[in-house]
Amino acid sequence: MAAAGVGAGAEAEAEAEAGVVALTASVRDFVGGQQEGRAAEVAAGVKDGSWTVLQLVEALGSCLENTDPRTRGRGIQLLSQVLLQCYSLLQEKEVLHLVLFYENRLQDHHLVIPSVLQGLRALSMCEVLSPGLAVSVLKAIFQEVHVQSLLQLDRHTVYSIITNFMGTREEELKGLGADFTFGFIQVMDGEKDPRNLLVAFQIVRDLIAKNYALGPFVEELFEVTSCYFPIDFTPPPNDPHGIQREDLILSLRAVLSSTPQFAEFLLPLLIEKMDSDLQSAKLDSLQTLTACCAIYGQKELQEFLPSLWSSLRREVFQTASEKVEVECLAALHALSACLSRSVLSSDTEDLLDSFLSGILQDCRHHLCEPDMKLVWPSAKLLQAAAGASLRSYHCVTCSVLPLLLEQYTKHPQSSQRRTILEMLLGFLELQQKWGYVEEDESSLLSLQAQVCSVVFSALTDPSVQLQLVGIRALTVLGSLQGFLSPSDLELVVDHLIRLTLHEEDSQSSEAAMEAAGSLAPIYPKVFSGCMVPRLEEELQSEPEEESSRDHCSLRQRCLQALAAVSIHTSIVRETVPVLLQHLRKVQKGSEAGNTQDMVSVCQSLHRVALQCQQDAEGCWYYHQTVVPCLLAMAVQAAMQESAHPLLGKALLEEEVLAAMVPIISAATTHLSPELAAQSVSHVVPLFLDGEVSFLPQNSFPCSFKPFEDGECLEAQRRLVALLMAFVCSLPRDVAIPQQERLLQELLALSCSCNCPFTATTAAKCFAGLVNKHPAGQQLDEILQLAVNRMEPGLAEGPRRMQALTLLLWVTKALVLRYHPLSSRLTDKLLGLLGDAELGPTAADGFSLLMAESPDVLHKGCHADVRIMFRQRFFTDNVPKLVQGFHRAGPDVKANYLKGLSHVLNHLPKPVLVTELPTLLPYKARVIRALAKPLDDKKRLVRKEAVAARGEWFLLGSPGR
Repeated sequence: MAAAGVGAGAEAEAEAEAGVVALTASVRDFVGGQQEGRAAEVAAGVKDGSWTVLQLVEALGSCLENTDPRTRGRGIQLLSQVLLQCYSLLQEKEVLHLVLFYENRLQDHHLVIPSVLQGLRALSMCEVLSPGLAVSVLKAIFQEVHVQSLLQLDRHTVYSIITNFMGTREEELKGLGADFTFGFIQVMDGEKDPRNLLVAFQIVRDLIAKNYALGPFVEELFEVTSCYFPIDFTPPPNDPHGIQREDLILSLRAVLSSTPQFAEFLLPLLIEKMDSDLQSAKLDSLQTLTACCAIYGQKELQEFLPSLWSSLRREVFQTASEKVEVECLAALHALSACLSRSVLSSDTEDLLDSFLSGILQDCRHHLCEPDMKLVWPSAKLLQAAAGASLRSYHCVTCSVLPLLLEQYTKHPQSSQRRTILEMLLGFLELQQKWGYVEEDESSLLSLQAQVCSVVFSALTDPSVQLQLVGIRALTVLGSLQGFLSPSDLELVVDHLIRLTLHEEDSQSSEAAMEAAGSLAPIYPKVFSGCMVPRLEEELQSEPEEESSRDHCSLRQRCLQALAAVSIHTSIVRETVPVLLQHLRKVQKGSEAGNTQDMVSVCQSLHRVALQCQQDAEGCWYYHQTVVPCLLAMAVQAAMQESAHPLLGKALLEEEVLAAMVPIISAATTHLSPELAAQSVSHVVPLFLDGEVSFLPQNSFPCSFKPFEDGECLEAQRRLVALLMAFVCSLPRDVAIPQQERLLQELLALSCSCNCPFTATTAAKCFAGLVNKHPAGQQLDEILQLAVNRMEPGLAEGPRRMQALTLLLWVTKALVLRYHPLSSRLTDKLLGLLGDAELGPTAADGFSLLMAESPDVLHKGCHADVRIMFRQRFFTDNVPKLVQGFHRAGPDVKANYLKGLSHVLNHLPKPVLVTELPTLLPYKARVIRALAKPLDDKKRLVRKEAVAARGEWFLLGSPGR
């Protein structure tokens, strides 16, 4: 055993000796400049324990004492590179000795200094750094190194050392007092590289934010940073560092606006730069002033307020730059807000009051000159100051509002009144920020009667432009809680009804409707109890013969107005019955235009449905009121049509049914799963079993059997559009009763119906259900059934177009959810591009596959839509389209190009740009090939060739 121990010891000793030999060789190779990679090998050896840092220092001994500074530098460079990778492995004593070694080397030759700094950077990241060493290192750097004579990277290293110590040794550094600040000022003074400046600016921000002692060096610290203001830097082309001018601007601004101690030096500088001829200097100065106001108080601003106001006023009065004007107004707003925040003591002057008095003195008289060019700059300045605080608002409006009201009365011209009212509107909008104000605090409430009189007079003025400003002002007044009295509100309703229904100009009418929609949720009782009945009365009034066209327009406006005010549930409960009653009335009418009337009612109902979606109570009320009613009316019309065919039955027109679809869809998408399940239990049995008991007024003349055969049931089959609107809008987690039977009926109808409208809606409904159907055997079976129906239908027979329509919609349903069968169906569609009869329609089908569908298969109706489906479709099928184009005969080439064009048109542009290299090989060939169809005898072919060729010409151009 003793012999074994001796053997093991000898073996370990031999290994250690071999390690030292290897280390020495690596050191020799690196220092000799032969192999840079040796540094990584030495670091790896330290990490795996082959040798220690102490052994490395011993191996470097002769190099570190060499008389040639280059040799010494290479030795220290190797040690520093190893430390940068292994600093976390060092022991506290090792760190101490290394720090002392490196501090001493700061006095060495200038060629050695960069490597010394790298070593100190590594040591500055050590957690086991003894107390006092951070201060020692920084003192040595401040004393021994002239930082600004170093290269950019070495200067950056110094900033990194300071940043590291500030992050981990804050209290130690603060022990240096203002000497640390002074030392850093010496380090930074004269820095020019933007990469280093970003770090240096951050250090200054930390000095201030973390309350390091600035001592007597506040002005020096300001000077060493403010000398870069305003930033004048343009990054070189293809700059690998990615530093932008805006980065430096924001970083420097954060420094300059970080402490009130800089105010006495900074504010004169900002005033000087505001007077600059350079717009960029003006903007930077104004934005910096705005930032400073967030931390300044009256004391910092007092001396400079007159000069600041003078500069701001001059710029707003004289500038031709909108950007400068905007920043001036923001700065004035910030100054007023700053003065408003300051706490006043009994013996100090109220600077806000005197500041605003000066603004009023310089601007107020210009408001009396509505035709002169300074009226709007003056109004903007006053509004910027007034909007800063409630105090400033009261101070300004007490002086300005009576003047504006007086000027409105004095100037009879509509153009002048419009200018005055727009200025008044600006001040009214500021009041919205604070909402309701007590009467003794509000100058506006004391002028309530005069303000209302001016606004109401504007609403009756012949000038449309003045009316529009009046409507905006009315909306603002209505939003101020407690401002309008009950009698004022009655006048508001009168004006809104008059403008909405009887004003000839559509702009005023539409603006009044929008205003009614804004005010309705604020005053629901007024609008439901006063405005809705009057609109209903107008809607039901009988037209005189000579004014039937005007009455038609009046009805349209009534319908739109009823929808516009249906914002609050209590109002919806009043408006929806009025709209439905009017729909019934139009259905029973025999006027030639009742199809368009029905569409108009449907459009209003749709708007109400959208407005109800965010309110659970309103949404359910709307759904259970409107959906059964629409279904009942449609079923009634279809049964009458089946028993007594009447040409032009309005409710069964495609246009009307298409207008009813979004109503039912919007009324369904936002239902809770529980309420949706309750509704679906009635609607599906209605279509499958003729179960009509849940419908209002359900005494129908015959049975409702939309899925049965027979020409007399054609009208009933058209109502599948309404079934589609309902079931395809349900949340995915709502179970549909008898779903497999429903799918089979829809599939059969889509393939067998002679009516294109019915066949298409059945196909869309089938596709919408398939898209949401859970994966599994049931879905596989129904899809196989669909394929078995489509393939023979596509091959031959009178209903090839119906089969193609079904193929397109089912393919879309599966493409959206990445179903495996989608590729097989897409290939089938690609094959049809070569079909003489179906090819053009199949080509247009690629647009259907890629575009957003308005009624089914979109996210709004809870369809399963994968986010990257277009990109995936592009990648899978564009090569096939291009290949098919080359193989196709001349008669059908246009189909492939049309299909490709549709795919490209709907692909997101950022994706298209990345995919362009896969198409630049084909561009020239495709353009040449498209020259021939330009002369085709068929106009449609020529048209598509021109469109496709144009797209290919633009491929790869900027913005495409």
